[in-house]
Amino acid sequence: MTAKRSGAVLIGEIARRYSIHPQTLRMYEREGLIRPDRTEGNTRLYGQETIERLEIVLTLTRDLGVNLAGVEVILNMKERLESLQERADRLIDYLKREADRSAHGSRFALVKVPRKG
Repeated sequence: MTAKRSGAVLIGEIARRYSIHPQTLRMYEREGLIRPDRTEGNTRLYGQETIERLEIVLTLTRDLGVNLAGVEVILNMKERLESLQERADRLIDYLKREADRSAHGSRFALVKVPRKG
């Protein structure tokens, strides 16, 4: 049964879809490996982001034999890498804007430039 809210899926449907017991999903949540949303009535709702994260957990555990502690480390590293990538992208965008501004006659530079004479 699919929940009406933003395409989220209930725990029973996720359990059936991935051939996993609902208790295992609850354990993954307790361990912090997945973070389903909750309704006001405290029902778990699995949105696209949570489902994608669950698929990573299942690939690591089922296909690659990684234990839950290893899964946690890998997911934390993945989040840190994504955060660093976002920061690097913002820095590159900033540098491009500054280079464009500098190329259009601005008197500003990314580094201090000594004046001649």
